[in-house]
Amino acid sequence: MNYLDLAYLHLGTVVPAFVIGTYILMKRKGTAQHKMLGKAYMVLMLITAVISLFMEAQVGSKLLDHFGYIHILSVLTLYAVPVAYFSAKQGNIKRHRNSMVALYVGGMLVAGFFAMMPGRLLHTWLFT
Repeated sequence: MNYLDLAYLHLGTVVPAFVIGTYILMKRKGTAQHKMLGKAYMVLMLITAVISLFMEAQVGSKLLDHFGYIHILSVLTLYAVPVAYFSAKQGNIKRHRNSMVALYVGGMLVAGFFAMMPGRLLHTWLFT
């Protein structure tokens, strides 16, 4: 699969995750809807992170001639999602909330900011 195909798949999971995550943050917590949408959000974030690991860094220095600094956020996502899920299952709502907020800020806001920087594909698609 080439980089462009991976980019489309990545966007196909990250855009709905962003919408769902933003909605969840604004709505009442602990409801059946929160739990259902939260699971969908977590699955989308996991898929997004895995896809991104297959995408070679296009800007900046590379580790192993593939990974860039932005891939650190993918690894953190792969850690934060299970932590958030199992924390909720164990009733540790504070840890669940902290993991989910960190996931949203790092995985959506910070990664999104860097994805829109000049020289990146998303910047090219949106601004040129």
